[in-house]
Amino acid sequence: MELQDVIHNHKSIREYEDREISQELLDEILEAGIRASSSGNMQTYSIVVTKDKELRGKLYEAHMEQSMVVDAPVLVTFCADFNRMRKWLVLNDAPVHFDNFMSLMIGAIDATLASQNCALAAENRGLGICYMGSTLANCDQIGELLNLPENVVPIVGFSLGYPAEDPAPRDRLPLEGIVHYEQYQDYADDDILKIYEERNEKGWNRYMAIPRLKEMVEELGVKNLAQVYTMAKYTKESHTGFSQKVLNYLEKQNFMNND
Repeated sequence: MELQDVIHNHKSIREYEDREISQELLDEILEAGIRASSSGNMQTYSIVVTKDKELRGKLYEAHMEQSMVVDAPVLVTFCADFNRMRKWLVLNDAPVHFDNFMSLMIGAIDATLASQNCALAAENRGLGICYMGSTLANCDQIGELLNLPENVVPIVGFSLGYPAEDPAPRDRLPLEGIVHYEQYQDYADDDILKIYEERNEKGWNRYMAIPRLKEMVEELGVKNLAQVYTMAKYTKESHTGFSQKVLNYLEKQNFMNND
């Protein structure tokens, strides 16, 4: 496909055919990933490819019981990784650090850039993916299951396989609502209402069209899409809890040294 078609036709795939991905194709996708931009060309990330059904079954719970973890033939996890870099420094008699929050952010950006390259390459070859926020939210559980050493943290991950569904692409906020020229221009109330006008309608209609989501909305008594996001999907309590979990794991994985 043309690159523009690949980008504009992106959709999250949650249902997959019972069909394996050849190693040749998988290697092609992963090679695209490692060609991504990287800070200082350090490539401070690792990619964990999980095909084993038993292990994916264990990851299913850590990924909040999302069906694509076990239904897709492959799960790909992109990790910020300074473990490899630090070992190389030792072997070359160089100062060993990269054990702080700034290093974590560099590795996280590297990992995310690599993941998007892989996603585009996969979709270009007719495969489908679905990014999972649970990769970071439950990074401690996932890190343990993937046997990650110190200075390695799972950042983003997605299921990968041949699609067994063809959902419509989701709406996106308009360009003028996101792009700022020269400097950031803060939003007036009227700007916000205009930017979110289509999202309010289409997002709400999507929830109302799926029985289990509609039931959830009705049980919680929410009345608009903004309330769905903050009262159902991403509550303050859940974000606070996940934030502390991530911070605890970063300390355990040696990314919070400030000396």
